[in-house]
Amino acid sequence: MIVKMKFLSIAGPKADIDRVTETYLSKYEIYLENALSELKTVKSLKPYIEINPYKELLAKSKEFLSLIDTKNVTFPDNLSIEESISIINSTDELLRQMRTEKAKLEKQRDELQASLIKIQPFRELRYDIEKILDFNFIRFRFGKIANEYYQKFERYVYDDLNTIFYKCHSDENYVWGVYFMPVGEKDKVDAVYASLHFERFFLPDEYTGTPEEAYTRLEEQIMELSADITAINMRAANTLASIKEKLLAAHKKLETFAKNFDIRKMAACTRDYHDVFYILCGWMSEKDALLLQKDVAHDDNLFVIMEDDVNNIPEKPPTKLKNPKLFRPFESFIRMYGLPAYNEFDPTIFLALSYILIFGCMFGDVGQGLLLAAGGALLYKFRKMDIGAIVSMAGLSSILFGFLYGSFFGFEDVLPALWMKPMEMLITLPVLGSLNSILVITVAFGMAMILISMIINIVNGIRQHNIEKVLFDQNGISGLIFYGSAVAIIVLFMTGHALPGGILLGVLFLIPLLLITFKEPLALLVEKKTEHLPKDKAMFLTQAIFELIEIVLSYMTNTISFVRIGAFALSHAGMMEAVMMLAGAENGGSPNWIVIILGNLFVMGMEGLIVGIHALRLEYYEIFSRFFSGNGREFKPYSNQ
Repeated sequence: MIVKMKFLSIAGPKADIDRVTETYLSKYEIYLENALSELKTVKSLKPYIEINPYKELLAKSKEFLSLIDTKNVTFPDNLSIEESISIINSTDELLRQMRTEKAKLEKQRDELQASLIKIQPFRELRYDIEKILDFNFIRFRFGKIANEYYQKFERYVYDDLNTIFYKCHSDENYVWGVYFMPVGEKDKVDAVYASLHFERFFLPDEYTGTPEEAYTRLEEQIMELSADITAINMRAANTLASIKEKLLAAHKKLETFAKNFDIRKMAACTRDYHDVFYILCGWMSEKDALLLQKDVAHDDNLFVIMEDDVNNIPEKPPTKLKNPKLFRPFESFIRMYGLPAYNEFDPTIFLALSYILIFGCMFGDVGQGLLLAAGGALLYKFRKMDIGAIVSMAGLSSILFGFLYGSFFGFEDVLPALWMKPMEMLITLPVLGSLNSILVITVAFGMAMILISMIINIVNGIRQHNIEKVLFDQNGISGLIFYGSAVAIIVLFMTGHALPGGILLGVLFLIPLLLITFKEPLALLVEKKTEHLPKDKAMFLTQAIFELIEIVLSYMTNTISFVRIGAFALSHAGMMEAVMMLAGAENGGSPNWIVIILGNLFVMGMEGLIVGIHALRLEYYEIFSRFFSGNGREFKPYSNQ
């Protein structure tokens, strides 16, 4: 069911908003609307602009808590906001020197890391870098060259150029190395290397010894700096761990105050002579709204006005679902389609009952149902997953239909069928001949579901004051008369009873179809909005005829779609017969139990998933599409936003 909502306007002195938020609003769930948007007709409204003073402190407290383990920590809940601010500020001061020292070490480490990366490709150069840097008559260049250009260089250029290239390292793309040349020919040699796309590296002067020795020293220095940084982190963590209870308590208090302070974003301000007042607007459940009014009855600084008629509010009320605990897991299926609007029927219980019934009919087996029920229950108990509860209830339905079908892990002779054997029971119908009973029953079930969906749609239309939806829609009264008459005539014909006369058939079929065809102009006429009637009559008529054809076809296809329930029931029985045959148990012989176990697991996994999906498809496309728009806004309390 959908919880009844009330729209509230809350006003008081501007300086009193924090007290009101902490004392009253934090006790109730309220969905806040932007007051400036809601009160457009009120003049001289201004946004409530103020910088949140708790944001920076909250960020610091989060940083502190990230350095320690806060699992299973009990903390006092009686700290004041002033005490919380003092705890965070004093802790920040305590850690400031450590952060400064750590930042200095990290900068040094980053610089050494950069030097390490530069020298790494030249570790195979077996010569002292300091000596290379001191050459007077020889110039050098460190760098890399692509493999394809290096091969060309060796083949066509190297022997004719006054240079030495010392190859240090190579991979599939590049060759790293150093080339040397006389001072007098450096321009010429540099130009040749540049034409071969040689990328030059500039090594800093701090390297000593060979590149390998320099690399090793850099690694050692980096490790020492990392150890020093780790030690500082440990000192900080130990310092914080010693006061973690107070830190956590201060963080929770700051978190609450920061969120409460941000309520100003949803408020508006107005001036009355010399005083400035805030205004908050939002939705509360009727129960909470009445409790709040009673709570603030003697508060002279607070005014709460409740709007009795939600139709007077520009924004539609948000949707808050409240269903019995047994059916609550099915709300996840509703949310996948979309929440019902506030003035719509909540289909949660309807979906739960019909989904469980459809699943069991398609997947009837006592043994497999027991496994599904147990597995789903365990999944829900330990992982708190809604799908686990749904699978468990679907499994119970499978058990029920398993008894009705007389099926136990595919064995059809262990239990007596309380109703029918899906593969065996046939029914003879006029014109159609002999058909499987389960197929006929599921089509009849589909007809009933479609008729129920139409009735729900009519109820929705009445709630929404939508004349077109109630009277002339294909799922309204006109559609109900047409489809209900068609169902009644089919039943009479199939059971051998006399059919209504031609005039009655015309009334039952022709008039509803005409009403559906001209639903838009008829609705406008009833609502006395003749100025909106279609101007191009021919175009409207052509479009209406094609839409009518589509509607009539949709009645047929939606009805026939329910055959899949019976088809899957037969498919399940057929697959288990195949498993029994492979296991050698079809004639009462000694079965291969490994084949039976693996076959049952395969059928449960594959067909169970397919049946679950197809049952949901029937709900969404054949049932929900007739009455459910799914365009509701979820009720999200401000405290959870």
